[in-house]
Amino acid sequence: MFQRTALTTFRSLRPRLAQQRAMIQTRAFSAPSLPKLIQQLRKATGAPMMECKKALNAVDNDYEKATAWLRKNGSAKAASKLAGRDASEGLVGISLSQGDGKGSIVKISSETDFASRSSDFQRLVEIVSIGALKESNVDDLMSVETDGKTVKDSLDDAILAIRENLQISSVETIVASSNDSVLAYYVHGKVVNESNTGTAAAMVELLAKNSKLSEEEISEVGKKLAMHIVAAKPTYQAPEDVPDDDVEKEKAILMDQMADSGKPEEILEKIVLGRMRKYYEGVCLTEQAHMLEEGNPKVSKFLDTLGLELVKFKSTFIS
Repeated sequence: MFQRTALTTFRSLRPRLAQQRAMIQTRAFSAPSLPKLIQQLRKATGAPMMECKKALNAVDNDYEKATAWLRKNGSAKAASKLAGRDASEGLVGISLSQGDGKGSIVKISSETDFASRSSDFQRLVEIVSIGALKESNVDDLMSVETDGKTVKDSLDDAILAIRENLQISSVETIVASSNDSVLAYYVHGKVVNESNTGTAAAMVELLAKNSKLSEEEISEVGKKLAMHIVAAKPTYQAPEDVPDDDVEKEKAILMDQMADSGKPEEILEKIVLGRMRKYYEGVCLTEQAHMLEEGNPKVSKFLDTLGLELVKFKSTFIS
């Protein structure tokens, strides 16, 4: 009687046991092996194979947790080893939100030109420039979320993948001062034609005062001016923006150069005044001859003829 009851009970449990066995087998079959997990993690993060294995071992082969472990431990370890290395290469990037009247120019440095040409680095530059539209302070920029993660996490991931000292070297932003303003830019030495990353960039804000030009035409004028800026590399917008100390220092140098000329002081002062105009042409955008317009007119006069005012400009270069 007991045997018959036990047999009946076993038979009734058999389908359930078979189902559980099938589930266990399915899980075992579907769960990726450790080598496969290492391969997936390495492809996703760019981290060395041994780092990926260490991360998976630390979190019982949980892929998501291993990714977080690498970001926290692997990136920090790599960054500490790489810190201090010279990072004089890199790329600049531009983002523009014309509807909001905001533009950003960022410079991200790397140790080698080879690294800066990688897709991981280019994507980092794009992410930082987009984040800079929200926050221009570098420390605060780190916590801005872009593309599903913070700028800090994106930087850490890039360091882990590229294994070089990567730095956000500069962040410049322009916020349009008027609804009638147009922001325009130019990126030189683009890595990819459709991207806004390259070796140099400039952005300008032009204000239509009494201009008959359309927004598209003003934008084209601004682009050409930005191209001029990249080529001429002006330091200041206009003579009144040059610090007084720099002006006095330049005048003193010119006076010293003519100290033995024997000319009267009032003549020397006139000569210095003329040479200071040349100085301003070298460092001030409004005083320069526009390289991209026919006849190379003075920038300030050219804009005046179009009824446009240069409000501000920003530029960044990979030296």
